[in-house]
Amino acid sequence: MSTRAFTDLLPRVLPIVAGCPQPLAIQHIRDAAIRICERTLAWRYVQPTANLLPGVYEYAYSKPPATEVHTVFAAHVNGSPLEVLTLEQALKSYPAWADLYGGVDLSTVWTGVTAGINEAALNEVVYNGGGTFTIPDEAMEEAGEPRSILQVVPDKYIVLPMPDNQKTYSLRMFYALRPARNASGMDEVVLNELEDAVVHNALQHLLVIPNVAWTNLDLASYHAKQGLFVTTERRARANLGNMRGTLVAYAPKFA
Repeated sequence: MSTRAFTDLLPRVLPIVAGCPQPLAIQHIRDAAIRICERTLAWRYVQPTANLLPGVYEYAYSKPPATEVHTVFAAHVNGSPLEVLTLEQALKSYPAWADLYGGVDLSTVWTGVTAGINEAALNEVVYNGGGTFTIPDEAMEEAGEPRSILQVVPDKYIVLPMPDNQKTYSLRMFYALRPARNASGMDEVVLNELEDAVVHNALQHLLVIPNVAWTNLDLASYHAKQGLFVTTERRARANLGNMRGTLVAYAPKFA
């Protein structure tokens, strides 16, 4: 994935806001890119398939650097879609879900695991090879095949019920990204697609800053209207894609 820097948009922004410091312009371009990504959901990403861990319900998103997950479109476990729950629904259906390994003390969970480090004879086993990790039955009492997914904090997601140790559960997720607050750029293809909307939105907010030489409310209003038009068009384009099918109309059937 190639990255395009936000500084590439400065030649389209700075001439309209003469006297604006470059760091301030970059900040508004980044903020505009975040807003446009949120409104269009055009930056889409498929999370690489990963296996869930038995007894573990909370996971961090696997995403590109300097990005944040804005919207989860879907999540599949072993090819089957997960139901998306709100926090209230999850608390009602799984009242004891917020306990790692079902609330069993970790000292009990790790009983019998030997690391082979700091022992007298390290050459008898593979160095740092570890022992066999067997989860006790009491830690799996609330576990099962994951059927639902929800979010509690912005950078993590939760699967419910927590995975059991009866088989392997492979998760694949589809979501929309936005740049992080410290990002210096974003995916080149996506920024190319959203460039006009980002420029108009950045100028809209730069031109209403009070008590600066480049303040121009009329011009800000113009860029706001143009930005809304382009953003709406890009949202529709993201939903439809590049493909075009044949339009077919069907008459309603009457009994």
